[in-house]
Amino acid sequence: MKIFFSLFAILFVHATYAQLKDNRNNPLVKIDNGKLQGLDESGIYTFKGIPFAAPPIGPLRWREPQPVENWKGVRKAEKFGPRAMQRPIFGDMNFRSDGMSEDCLYLNIWTPAQTGKEKLPVLVYFYGGGLLAGDSSEPRYDGESMARNGIVAVTVNYRLNIFGFFAHPDLTRESPNRASGNYGLMDQYAALKWVQDNIAAFGGDPRQVTIAGESAGSFSVSAQMASPLSKGLFQKAIGESGSLLGDRPIASLKEAENKGRAFGDAIQKKSLAELRAISAEELLEFTAAPEWSSFPVTIDGYFFTKSPLAVFEVGGQAQVPLLVGWNSEEMNYRALLGDNEPSLDNFRTAVQEVYGKDADEVLEVYRAETDESVAQVATDFAGDQFIGYGTWKWCDVHSRTGKSTVYRYLYARPRPPMRTEMGSATAGLAGGIIRGEEDKTGVEEQPKAPSGAVHSAEIEYALGNLSTNRVYDWQPQDFKVSAMMQAYFVNFIKTGNPNGLGIPKWPAVESGKPAELIRIDTYTQAETEQHRDRYLVLEKLSDKQPQ
Repeated sequence: MKIFFSLFAILFVHATYAQLKDNRNNPLVKIDNGKLQGLDESGIYTFKGIPFAAPPIGPLRWREPQPVENWKGVRKAEKFGPRAMQRPIFGDMNFRSDGMSEDCLYLNIWTPAQTGKEKLPVLVYFYGGGLLAGDSSEPRYDGESMARNGIVAVTVNYRLNIFGFFAHPDLTRESPNRASGNYGLMDQYAALKWVQDNIAAFGGDPRQVTIAGESAGSFSVSAQMASPLSKGLFQKAIGESGSLLGDRPIASLKEAENKGRAFGDAIQKKSLAELRAISAEELLEFTAAPEWSSFPVTIDGYFFTKSPLAVFEVGGQAQVPLLVGWNSEEMNYRALLGDNEPSLDNFRTAVQEVYGKDADEVLEVYRAETDESVAQVATDFAGDQFIGYGTWKWCDVHSRTGKSTVYRYLYARPRPPMRTEMGSATAGLAGGIIRGEEDKTGVEEQPKAPSGAVHSAEIEYALGNLSTNRVYDWQPQDFKVSAMMQAYFVNFIKTGNPNGLGIPKWPAVESGKPAELIRIDTYTQAETEQHRDRYLVLEKLSDKQPQ
């Protein structure tokens, strides 16, 4: 009898342990729409492919995001949802999404919370890709490392290109808001509302939300700060390389509608019913033509009541702390000079082609004294034209009209060379590689590495995700830089101030004084901006351009 009870006790304990383990590996969360079952990935709970809006298909194509229908039972949230419709314009993006579909409005969550009552700070990250490409499943955006630092991390999908930014007079008439376009930005807004309603179930605090993004994701952060719809949905903002306050074209509603009507005429589909009847694949294929390759952000009267710059100039933006900056080599001199040698004559000619009679004013601040100095000066100029100026403008205006602190950085750590097994592949803007037809892995000499930090290079460092990118031969110094940059981001997400123990002091920008910034590299230090004159000239010339 004792043997029987002992055996029974052993079996009972074993069964109980197995059930506890099963519950731990398959965490359950109840949200507004139903129950979700995620995964335990080494102590971090992950929930992937969570719908935050109804599928924008059929009659919901080019509509504001609509509510999700409730589901019964338990919905598995173990894999990424489909990515938004997009052409492969960045050949090095690394997707783990469940295919590509118009049905793409899903988000993903990484949380260290164990009870759902922790009230942890929340990071909502928007991917880059020019509002034309990208996906929340890219490994460089993974939230596990941030979760291990006590943050609930969220990545969000949003509609792109013609699916996300198409405007048309009939769409405006149909809309209850008398607006059309900006659907991709409204998707982000819908995700932020979803976070307010549901993130507490994952241990997050809806009153401690930071929005962040790089490139188009950074454009998106500036957009959410400028929109009257999103006020109060977040308390801090991080912008990495880009804003809508620079030279990026923003169309009036009438201009955007005219382009939409012209598109319909060109493909001989003039009614909304005909346009919505086109398959997603066929619609996407039309955007391969240069004239339809992109559709603009629009001052639609609903998401934007006026241009983002005009909103910021009068202090109408979300009054939240801002951490913002860009990289030391956002664009190479070849973007300006093409195949021409970096010489004084070629540099002058290229600037004259862009600025005409104002070229001398530009050359006065982007001063190259010798042929040898042209490569660096032209690289600085190309990077500022591409994205540096717009990011500076955002920082400068918010420091003047905002009521919260602003922290500015310059990221300067170049990536290391690619691993030898990458062969003759070339690096892409998304952190991956693009292989040519003649690629012979491990045989041909690798291209010369950039001398500065290229566009998007900081993402894996800032989010603690170097290990997710196996393209580059990361060195101990890279992990040191990553630990420092991530510490700044973590501190800011938690407190609104990037400073903390063990890292160099990062001074805030003070309006009316030369801007202080942190230069992040193997040797990180604070410094005073050296080239405000460049941005003031670009600002002056930008004001002359049609808006």
